[in-house]
Amino acid sequence: MEDNMKEFVAYSRKLLRSLVALRKLLENGKYDEAKTMLDELIEDTQKDIEA
Repeated sequence: MEDNMKEFVAYSRKLLRSLVALRKLLENGKYDEAKTMLDELIEDTQKDIEA
């Protein structure tokens, strides 16, 4: 169970970093880059769920 918690915390930290970067892109009007990043996050999350 402890290993699952470590994985969850690591995933959460990675997700938080990605969300912060995504917010910065949007704040700077870099919408195409933000869309690409969002698409990658969605794809990665979908793959993790299906694994």
